[in-house]
Amino acid sequence: MATSGKKLDTSFYTRTDVVRLSRALLGKVLCTHFDGKRTEAVITETEAYAGVNDKASHAYGGRRTSRTEVMYWEGGHAYIYLCYGMYSLFNVVTNVKDVPHAVLIRGAVPLTGLEVMLERMKKSKATPNLLTGPGKLSKALGLHYSFTGVSLLGDRVWMEDRGIKIPAKAIAVTPRIGIDYAGEDAALPYRFVVAKIT
Repeated sequence: MATSGKKLDTSFYTRTDVVRLSRALLGKVLCTHFDGKRTEAVITETEAYAGVNDKASHAYGGRRTSRTEVMYWEGGHAYIYLCYGMYSLFNVVTNVKDVPHAVLIRGAVPLTGLEVMLERMKKSKATPNLLTGPGKLSKALGLHYSFTGVSLLGDRVWMEDRGIKIPAKAIAVTPRIGIDYAGEDAALPYRFVVAKIT
């Protein structure tokens, strides 16, 4: 049976510093429950995207489209978009309404529902990097782009604090990946990676 922690609430997601919040998500547990199947994973890699002033953000310059509109909602919703026509990438919308901050969840380690994850990924056995990469993570946890906009306060997709503490020395802080188009913003230290979960 899955162990329950404290579900993250609106006050967590609406904090104004997306970079600090991105780091705070390390060690939190991402949970999904679809079609009677529950999966859980400990978050180990995140990237912050700072809205209208961040050239790497989909909302840079105040860009507002049918796809990105959810980024302008109050923090605590999922922004899931299709990348390269193949991969669903799961982001956490943060900050208050009309401030389009988001955190991309790039990596995690399985906690509950490994068999379900392997089935979704069409794999026979787990590897250390099973959930390394946002596309693989979303597929394993059943996070499809059609679910964009879902509340993270509900019972389909949510996050919990299980008291997992990540020491500062175990966290690498680096520039984000694959955003060369962002010019000088590509060098911002907005990516956080846990070296090892003990």
